[in-house]
Amino acid sequence: METKEILARIRQLTKPDAVADPALLGDLRHLTDIPALLEAGRLLGKVPAELLGKLKPLKVAITGTFTASGVAPLLRIALLGKGIAPEIHVSGFDQLAVDLSSPSSPLAEFGPQVTLCLLHDDWFVPAEWDDVEALDSAVRGRWSMFDTLVGAFTERSGSAVLVHTVPLSPVEMRGVVAFDGRAALGRVWRDLNSDLLGMALRRDQVHALDLEAYLVDAPVRLRDERLYRFASAAWTPEVEQVYATEAANFCRAFLGMAKKVLVLDLDNTLWGGVVGDDGRSGIQIGSMYPGNAFREVQRRAVQLRKQGVVLALASKNEATIVDEVLETHPDLVIRPADIAARAVNWQPKDHNIRGLAGQLNLGLDSFVFADDSTFETQLVRGSIPEVTVVHLDGDPADHVTALQRGGSFDVLTTTATDRERTALYKARAERTEFADSFSSVQDYLRSLEIVVTVREADEFSLPRLVQLGQRTNQFNMTGTSHPEARTREMAASSDHLVLVFEVADRFGAEGIVGGVWVSKHDDHWLVENFVMSCRVFTRGVEHTVVQHIADRALSSGVSRLEADFTATDRNKAAAAFYPDAGFEQAPAGRFTLPLHPRPQIGPEWTTLVVERESADV
Repeated sequence: METKEILARIRQLTKPDAVADPALLGDLRHLTDIPALLEAGRLLGKVPAELLGKLKPLKVAITGTFTASGVAPLLRIALLGKGIAPEIHVSGFDQLAVDLSSPSSPLAEFGPQVTLCLLHDDWFVPAEWDDVEALDSAVRGRWSMFDTLVGAFTERSGSAVLVHTVPLSPVEMRGVVAFDGRAALGRVWRDLNSDLLGMALRRDQVHALDLEAYLVDAPVRLRDERLYRFASAAWTPEVEQVYATEAANFCRAFLGMAKKVLVLDLDNTLWGGVVGDDGRSGIQIGSMYPGNAFREVQRRAVQLRKQGVVLALASKNEATIVDEVLETHPDLVIRPADIAARAVNWQPKDHNIRGLAGQLNLGLDSFVFADDSTFETQLVRGSIPEVTVVHLDGDPADHVTALQRGGSFDVLTTTATDRERTALYKARAERTEFADSFSSVQDYLRSLEIVVTVREADEFSLPRLVQLGQRTNQFNMTGTSHPEARTREMAASSDHLVLVFEVADRFGAEGIVGGVWVSKHDDHWLVENFVMSCRVFTRGVEHTVVQHIADRALSSGVSRLEADFTATDRNKAAAAFYPDAGFEQAPAGRFTLPLHPRPQIGPEWTTLVVERESADV
């Protein structure tokens, strides 16, 4: 598609009589020229989000130590391409210290969910320095000030903050003529960047991009000296684009929109050749090229699996032949235990991907599909636009880079539950097969022997709880998430109750699948939010948890339990839960449940186990 055509469509959307064009976002991938991306990003800032489809809103603030005029339009393009409608605040030149320190700054009044802090080397390096020791002292002093500012800002604002490593310009490095001096300068700079990365490990709401590492793989110039001297532009547009792309990946992870499933083709994707024609011993896989390139694809896929990404197969092949290869070929890295679901048959791949979504009980927007075939990738892209498609064409040595390029699976953190996700989804498939042997749902649920274990959130379960709040959409009773800092604060407060719960049945343990944030008041308790993984829908788990909360509230002496609910496009499946549990509609999106007489909410086919319950005051 021509750049002029795409820009014309965007201009049309800025007009008062514009008609929605949701297909535009998919076509933005055809824009690769930076001037065109900048123009498109600026134009899209004038387009109402509702004309672009169903997008998730996000308030983003950009503040920095230099002029970075291209970051906002490039970030807007990148975010829209990921299904996010950004509202972006851009601070003036070198306003970072003011923005982070002043509770009345324009940035503070904007109230961002995410704050991007853009840094450049000259902000840390003094104008005059005589030796490396003096430079080290100055750099550490400036970093300490920045660290203090960020800490105070996050506590005051509740915003997530994204910092980044700072590339050192060649001008600064070559200003030192001694090789030993350059080595010492490099060490000072690496210590600074290590400290910047360490901020993300010390502060709950601070996260970091290793921009230096990303630029290693991008053949771009860091700075145009003329523009830097003329307009204080410390980055070239190419660097701004690299940053905007990775910042958008972070924002998607922040909103819990990471993809969950990687669906892989087999022939010429996981191995070279066609196994049905070439036979088990004839496929290309092993230590020599191109077999080692396909082996690397497998190794990276298994690496994703170990971090919580669910692997599935969609291949036009004979299932028995594929099973034999996966089980017995000596050079394969990927094995049947790594695969949560498979569709190996002769059906169209868009049909099979829909089947995999049903089998795994996940939305199609959770899927990434990778295939070498132009026909198959175009079929899926056209038939199921919700699915992210990766076309693995060209040299197989480039396939891993293509899979990683979009950052589709990026998350803020990984947990023990993520590492067991393949086993969890395999058990889900077994439950589905088991359910088919029963004539009634109740008989099936009784036979599952469901055990719900509830406990108060602690330092070990809090990361998983926060992740659930960010990533869960369907059973998220307010459609929002409590930030980690607020969750920790509530968990430590006697005026609140923060619960996590696990589920196990005859097929195994599901791990932590949900959580509840409760505030305690004199005459009632309020469920501020209740989230639960779709993995355990329709088993009565949610009713069992609310029964436990109601019983605790009753024991504390209050007369009613209240709960907030906000309808969203994604939580329609949970809309009837509170009424079904006996709650009555109250004004302003709230439900109430009288506690006298004791309500009967939990089903008879679940067993409740309560661990480490503290006294309610």
